[in-house]
Amino acid sequence: MKCPRCESTSYRKNGRRNDKQNYLCKNCGKQFLESVFSRSLETDSLANSNGYTKVSTAETTELSLLKNLPEEEITEKSLSSFSLTLAEQLLQTILSPSWLESAAFSQFIQKIQPKAEIKHQLDTGISLLLLDAENLKLDINSELFLASACKYPLQFKMAFANWKNPSIGKQDIELYNRGYQLVHVPEGKDSADAKMIAFGACIVRFYPTVKEILVCSSDGILIHLCNELQNQGLIVYWVRRQGQTLHIENRNTGKFTHYSLAMATEVPSLEKVVEQIQDLIKNEQDSINTRLHRLTTIASLFQERSNINNKSNYKQPEIEEITPIINNLSAQLIQEDPAEIPNEKTLDKLLLKIIQDIQTKSPQTQVSVSKLGSELRRITGESPNSIIKKLKLGSNFTKYLKSSPTFTLKMNGKEYEVMPLFSE
Repeated sequence: MKCPRCESTSYRKNGRRNDKQNYLCKNCGKQFLESVFSRSLETDSLANSNGYTKVSTAETTELSLLKNLPEEEITEKSLSSFSLTLAEQLLQTILSPSWLESAAFSQFIQKIQPKAEIKHQLDTGISLLLLDAENLKLDINSELFLASACKYPLQFKMAFANWKNPSIGKQDIELYNRGYQLVHVPEGKDSADAKMIAFGACIVRFYPTVKEILVCSSDGILIHLCNELQNQGLIVYWVRRQGQTLHIENRNTGKFTHYSLAMATEVPSLEKVVEQIQDLIKNEQDSINTRLHRLTTIASLFQERSNINNKSNYKQPEIEEITPIINNLSAQLIQEDPAEIPNEKTLDKLLLKIIQDIQTKSPQTQVSVSKLGSELRRITGESPNSIIKKLKLGSNFTKYLKSSPTFTLKMNGKEYEVMPLFSE
């Protein structure tokens, strides 16, 4: 091998470049790499040890002329034949079965796989969460809700605070166990906010695959960070707390999402509430229609059976057998027309009737104030307290029963039992 500039054979190794040995000419100082083909085309290029011709005579002539040209005068045209030959040989080697099954091919695949994964990450993107832990606390449910609001997976979380502050408590341990990176700031006003802004402004440099950022703090100064991140082309969610509600603002679209901390669920918009109420009303109407259809079917079957019995000279049902069925249906229909209670005397009579009916069905049952009130509400369609206040008989149902000359109350565990005075 010779120096490409002065053709001197006096050179030494000078490190590696692009995984190839680099050489330094001792004569002229030229640095060059070890070539794939030797410059001695007459010996190396024409034949190998078996005498097999690698390149044609025309190609050899071309390469010889190319060797004598200065580097700056080598043109694309002069290299075309040589490049074509080299490309053909490389394709034959790469596509051969022996190459595909070789260890070198496996190593090549392993080298390009990480680059493919990095490209996939750049295409898919990730989300980041920046938390001012001195200003806002996020439990695990709130964090999961914020992650669901993002289009990209939440893969990085960082919390800023003065972790020596006793008011923080054990929040640092909890956040660390949930995968947060903790950043300590010295004591001082807005120290955590300032550090968040400083770090967030250059977040793309550290995390080039980031697409969305959750800025979690109620401090108004963080609007500067939100604006800067938007200018860098990121989707920014500003998370703030008001009372027991988290307000998540998409700064790019202006859309708000609300999350209830007390109920651990998203607060629906007015439109969604109206839709849910409409669905409930529709479901209730369908249920009523279904029951009416069943009642009509039963009535038709009963009428058909009666006609069949008449034609077959069977004994028709006695009126006493039909009466209970009619009474039950009537009772259900009467419930839709609540009874009106005009005065105290009528109220007492109704309460006595309720107690009597309950004890007739279950003689051993003790009637509690709550059970008596539930039955009264079912019949009248009003709460017992509303009836008492409407008749100006006191402030609530229990106090009325205590002061009534018709009833007496007896404590049984945590509830009062109601008994008519005439029963004692």
